[in-house]
Amino acid sequence: MLVRFWGTRGSLPVAMRAETTLAKVARALVAADGRRFASEAEAARFAMTELDFATAGTFGGATPCVEIEGGDGAFMVCDMGSGLREFGLDSLRRCAEGHPRDYHLFLSVLHWDHIMGFPHFRPAYEAGARIVIHTGHPDAEPVLRRQQSQGVFPVPYEALKSHIEFAYHPPGERLTIAGMWVTLLEQAHPHGSFGYRFEQPGQAVVYSTDAEHSAATMETESAFVDFFRRADLVICDTMHELAVTPSVREDSGHSSNLVAVDLCHAAGAQRLALFHHEPRASDADIQQMHVETLHYEALVRGERPPLQVLCAYDGLELEV
Repeated sequence: MLVRFWGTRGSLPVAMRAETTLAKVARALVAADGRRFASEAEAARFAMTELDFATAGTFGGATPCVEIEGGDGAFMVCDMGSGLREFGLDSLRRCAEGHPRDYHLFLSVLHWDHIMGFPHFRPAYEAGARIVIHTGHPDAEPVLRRQQSQGVFPVPYEALKSHIEFAYHPPGERLTIAGMWVTLLEQAHPHGSFGYRFEQPGQAVVYSTDAEHSAATMETESAFVDFFRRADLVICDTMHELAVTPSVREDSGHSSNLVAVDLCHAAGAQRLALFHHEPRASDADIQQMHVETLHYEALVRGERPPLQVLCAYDGLELEV
């Protein structure tokens, strides 16, 4: 299985401002300390090996969209945030090389940051494409149609030429979809949310975003411990730092980095991807959150095997 992150921000897309880019360039020049580079490739090697990620790169600004490659070869994608646009263009390139035009899209929540990419999804306008939208929400189709209604978007839903189906699934039932086993879990979030567990023999990836967990109620989180059980990778909502979650973020429908570590430790998961980043957070803020999460994981690990904690960014690819 191969996991590609096309969008990792929450709530709304963010773009890097000119002064932010300038600050990154200035930090890189200071770090270079007057050294000269014979080529851009040599300078790039310096940036990748000697600069921190927040200076040399960016966590990105697209809203949730994650591709999971495996099964029978059909496209499997979690959420349709603004990252879906770039995924769609890349998928058409692969289709031109012979990839089947079969798409399975899995919706966690119907809020705008998770569906806003669909009107810009080029395969939806291709007559030869087949798109199945999987969801636990019975009102998914009217929500997507309303998003392209007159006065909201210039192209109506009826202009989509692909074959589109909606598949509604009950939580807890293990389904076989495109050669993978898929299970839904209902999550705490306004208007409801669903996590997805994708499995094939010997491998499991969990996608669990827009889910609120509380450190004060960890005893009641047994359903998530079972859902995350021995997963090779858990992609988890870590929008808020624990310090602010109980007060200003309570009942927001999102969770924290530290609670995600606790759940993954309890489940015996191997890797945790911090996901659904706060839109107000800078690259430096997200990097610092990652560092603090690594310190916390080491502090609470005890005799358990180490949990690998990584921070998702737009463009990241992971082999499972």
